[in-house]
Amino acid sequence: MSRSIRLLRYVLARLALAPVMLWLLASLVFLLLRLAPGDPVDALLGSRAPEAARAALRAQLGLDQPLWHQYGGYLRDLLQGDLGTSLTNQQPVRSVIGQTLPASLELGLVALLLAALVGLAVGFSGIARAEGAVDLGARLFGIGTYALPPFWLAMLAQLVFAVWLGWLPVGGRFPPTLLPPGGSGFYLLDSLRTALFQGQWQNLSGTLRHLVLPACTLALLLSGIFANALRLNLRRAMASDYVEAARCRGLSERRLILRHALPNALLPVLTITGITVASLIGGALLIEVTFSWPGVAARLQEAIAQRDYPLVQGIVVVVATLVVAVTVLVDVLVAWLDPRLEF
Repeated sequence: MSRSIRLLRYVLARLALAPVMLWLLASLVFLLLRLAPGDPVDALLGSRAPEAARAALRAQLGLDQPLWHQYGGYLRDLLQGDLGTSLTNQQPVRSVIGQTLPASLELGLVALLLAALVGLAVGFSGIARAEGAVDLGARLFGIGTYALPPFWLAMLAQLVFAVWLGWLPVGGRFPPTLLPPGGSGFYLLDSLRTALFQGQWQNLSGTLRHLVLPACTLALLLSGIFANALRLNLRRAMASDYVEAARCRGLSERRLILRHALPNALLPVLTITGITVASLIGGALLIEVTFSWPGVAARLQEAIAQRDYPLVQGIVVVVATLVVAVTVLVDVLVAWLDPRLEF
């Protein structure tokens, strides 16, 4: 069987497993929300509300139905693309996610790009001067940044750069004295467009000032993953037989690293990138809450506190879909690029 056919079967298998993973996750979230302590009726009306009002609201929300009936309706609506209506503000869940998801994507993508640049630079510098002070510093950087508590680092960054030095704002996404740029919801792109075509450079400046601190904080937390991954895989590649054979032919160390070892070492790093997307969720939640960033992670935290079942379920399903899509795409890309893989 040719490799192209095996690759096609692998892609089809990964695509077939994706809906199953999403169904299991959606079902788990549905059950955990119902088993967790707390009642959305209490969150909406308070624990001292009359029993008649509580019963009427419970019937209106469908919470008086048997659990299996609620689950069936939830899956039916999910298959139709209906994520329900938020219990707290009566807005469609799709609308709430559409308002907050661009902020999280913007923060996450910028942080991921910065983390990759810093982490790969640190990891490469460590292996280029192995067993020296630079290599030791790369090791400590990778371990230290990975172990830092996100909330502690975020508050420390606020204290130093916002309070003591006064260089950057403490939180928020855009200056309150300016009107947010309209368009896609990605303030960085929208501000860049208005700056280039309308001369509104203050929008771009305000967006960057608010984005720098949370993005750099999140990037620092993630950069250690890339630094350790590149350093370990590059060291393994440098000890491989094909690199030793190239060294025996008289090639310089610089060419050995750049032409032979580095391309093979970057393939596992590409896989790490897909896993890091999932790590962004946990890190972004604490970063968004600390910096008052109006993203989907902070909205999820509010929805959990308010027992807003439809909103929590909708956010988890949408975020899980994005994570699964990125993971599948990275796995397929690595399988296509690396002929050594068997599947």
